[in-house]
Amino acid sequence: MIPSTTAPGGRSSTLFGQPRGLTVLFLTEMWEKFSFFGMRALQVYYMIKQLHFSQADASLVYGLYAGGVYLTPIFGGYAADRWLGRRRAILIGGSLMALGHFAMALEALFFPALTLIAVGNGLFLPNLPSQVGDLYAADDPRRGGAYNIYYVGVNLGALLAPLVCGTLGELYGWHVGFGAAGVGMCLGLAIYALNGRYLPPDMPRAVAAPRVAGSKTGSFLPLLLVGLAVIVFRSAYEQSGNTLAVWADTQVDRHLLGFLVPVTWMQSLNPLFVFLFTPLVVAGWRRAATRGREPSSLVKMALGAGGVGLSYLLLALVAAGGQTVAGKMVDGIWLLVFFALYTLGELYILPVGLGLFARLAPAGMGATVIAAWFLASFGGNLLAGVVGRGWDALGPSGFFVAMAVLSGCAGAALLAVAPMLRRAEA
Repeated sequence: MIPSTTAPGGRSSTLFGQPRGLTVLFLTEMWEKFSFFGMRALQVYYMIKQLHFSQADASLVYGLYAGGVYLTPIFGGYAADRWLGRRRAILIGGSLMALGHFAMALEALFFPALTLIAVGNGLFLPNLPSQVGDLYAADDPRRGGAYNIYYVGVNLGALLAPLVCGTLGELYGWHVGFGAAGVGMCLGLAIYALNGRYLPPDMPRAVAAPRVAGSKTGSFLPLLLVGLAVIVFRSAYEQSGNTLAVWADTQVDRHLLGFLVPVTWMQSLNPLFVFLFTPLVVAGWRRAATRGREPSSLVKMALGAGGVGLSYLLLALVAAGGQTVAGKMVDGIWLLVFFALYTLGELYILPVGLGLFARLAPAGMGATVIAAWFLASFGGNLLAGVVGRGWDALGPSGFFVAMAVLSGCAGAALLAVAPMLRRAEA
């Protein structure tokens, strides 16, 4: 029997066996990611084809913007914890993002629009997931899988965005696509604002501040080490949209039933497998939790890093086989198998890490610590770009082996930090 959950404020209403607040946060995040990735699907093409940027300049602007959206959450999380509160920060941040998307309709406002989106994202990004854990009692067995369910919302928005905003932008004009992204953000804000009764209340800042010096402050060093390990992991993980995309475009046979599958469709495999595997993973963890046998967060994360490493080893073997015969293309089925293993590993590390940072955040600093988790995304993306420069020198097979080694090293580092984290939690 599912135990009833009483969130702060006495809310115990459930939907599909989970707190209704999780559905609210899920849908809000889905529409936010729809708007965010919808704009990104068009951004580079818009700069080159409409604003007549050179490819180099467009790439630079894109990189600066992508980095900025993972830096601003540090300031947004601190502002929410210290002054604004999470709900107000989300509403202000979402409004700024929607305004930025609509401002993209005017070419003269391109850079101010990007600034609005980056600043709004800084207020929005760390504060929404920091509320997930507060929906559950500390001993609720559903809590371990809550962030994986939330993660599905992220991927659902990311999957729909290029299909809707990208198609509208290409068929009916860039500004229609950007406008659709803005509408998506407004829908997410409306869902969040109208369903506040299902969400945990903000802790008053005046009460929260003195509690920061509590028992959880000892977890800062372990969390820092976890973040560094995740940066190394992401340097390999983020190659799916970088060097792996190049390999898929040039060396993978993508013919299916006489039809050449567009290489961009490859990016939909990851969110598709997230949808398929998440219910199975969460159900497995929940059964293990009821028996007292659920692995710790860092063990899960280490297993996830190892799983991604295995997926890259598989590609290394496949690529080596393809290189033995000149001009031979790799069967596209191997790409499908790779993404199945890769996504299963991802589900064990990324949403689990997000939940770990939220759970160990000192009282009154939840959004700030969540922002630190996203800072690892910033570092990992930058390092992935540096690592990707070794593609030509190593060749596909050698490069994939290197990515497996990086993932394995990250997993080993996470296991090494586990005893320190247990002592900090004791």
